[in-house]
Amino acid sequence: MREYLLVLFVAMATTFLLTGVARQIAVRYGAVAKVRSRDVHKVPIPYFGGLSILGGLIAGFAVASNLPFLGNSLQVAHDARAILAGGVVICAVGVIDDLYELDAVTKLAGEVLAVGVMVVQGIQLYWLPLPGGVISPSPALLAVLTAGILLACCNAVNFVDGLDGLAAGVTAIGATAFFTYSYLLNVHENLDRATTSTLITVALAGACLGFLPHNFFPARVFMGDSGALLIGLMLAASTISLTGQMDPNAVPYEVGGSSLLPALLPLVLPIAILAIPALDLTLAYIRRTKAGRSPFAADKQHLHHRLMQRGHSHRRAVLLMYLWTALIAYGVVVLGLALYWWTALIVLVVGVTAVALTTGLPRRNRKPLAKV
Repeated sequence: MREYLLVLFVAMATTFLLTGVARQIAVRYGAVAKVRSRDVHKVPIPYFGGLSILGGLIAGFAVASNLPFLGNSLQVAHDARAILAGGVVICAVGVIDDLYELDAVTKLAGEVLAVGVMVVQGIQLYWLPLPGGVISPSPALLAVLTAGILLACCNAVNFVDGLDGLAAGVTAIGATAFFTYSYLLNVHENLDRATTSTLITVALAGACLGFLPHNFFPARVFMGDSGALLIGLMLAASTISLTGQMDPNAVPYEVGGSSLLPALLPLVLPIAILAIPALDLTLAYIRRTKAGRSPFAADKQHLHHRLMQRGHSHRRAVLLMYLWTALIAYGVVVLGLALYWWTALIVLVVGVTAVALTTGLPRRNRKPLAKV
């Protein structure tokens, strides 16, 4: 655990220090978020926060490779390099988009290239946990499924990046939740505690936490597509890499037994972590296609916009999104690894509290829904 904590703090400190440099580079080259009708910021804000996040990840991986515990795992070293290579590619695509605003097809092609870099190096699903056990479809099918998941996660996080500190905070919460699950499962089942998923998630959490002081409301720098696509890819890759190192038979599958939910968590937890961004992405697709517009046409009706339209302040809307993400992600972990009446009661109480805080504002504070 001490080595993981060291990686966390190195990634956090590096990102924190590099963000100021990235901001200056963005200002120098004109990579600035202009104020548009759908935006909530009032003045232009520099991009390129993704570069500092990437720097934090690189520093975290570099430190891990020289530690006596994490550095001795050849599998972790290989997977970390492969995932980082994909991260560099997608961050570069995001930087170009932040500078020149790529069209949707070109940006998608760059995302596919980044995902392909990872898949060809072995970062993909190898089995799928189901209630009756595990299944192992053909490698080609698993590769396509992996690519689809990676692309969906990238764009889900990018969609939710609409308020100061939102994407970084949601990702940090999701990363720590998956780290908790992966580490505790390895300890409980007496498995190797040096895994790619734990390393990636702890480094990702550190990088996002190091970026938040610069990005929380009022933000001085945005992560831009270079950051949103990067952290989405890292979060998805960390969950997918688990199937490459975890023995599918390590956790017994007993239908109807207490071990069924822990066995299904590798499949359920990634969905839970990205539940809020995925819901936002799905609603946006339905809303825009129903209106006869492109799914990529921006609007001001995302979940975070709706919270503000209900009367919540900028900070409160972000904190509520944090709360819901933590409730879903950690709720699944707690109920999956420690399903007792008191854990269920705690999750229920937090859920009721989240509903009350979300819906409890007086109607006079609410604003009409925006149409653009």
